[in-house]
Amino acid sequence: MKCLSYTQFFEVIANKTRLRIIESLFRSPKSVTEICNDIKEEQSKVSHNLKILTDCSFSEFKKDGKKRVYSLNEKTIIPLMNIVDKHAASHCKKCQMLK
Repeated sequence: MKCLSYTQFFEVIANKTRLRIIESLFRSPKSVTEICNDIKEEQSKVSHNLKILTDCSFSEFKKDGKKRVYSLNEKTIIPLMNIVDKHAASHCKKCQMLK
């Protein structure tokens, strides 16, 4: 059932809010409040999307007192983001113009 898993995977990152959260966490681990400030979204929307990212193992969290600090999956998502960056820099003319 690769087709279903591919569809599920790309549906998760096709959402603009989730992609912005991934981009934010790619720069550094953050609490929900820090993510909200970074991507300029409401806490409820960020929390809802973080749950989806965490359920699909795109992100994970560690408790720091009462707050949760989220980070990207170091084994799969961080290497994938590095590949995307390299690909975009080499092959996406529109992406190169934005830099």
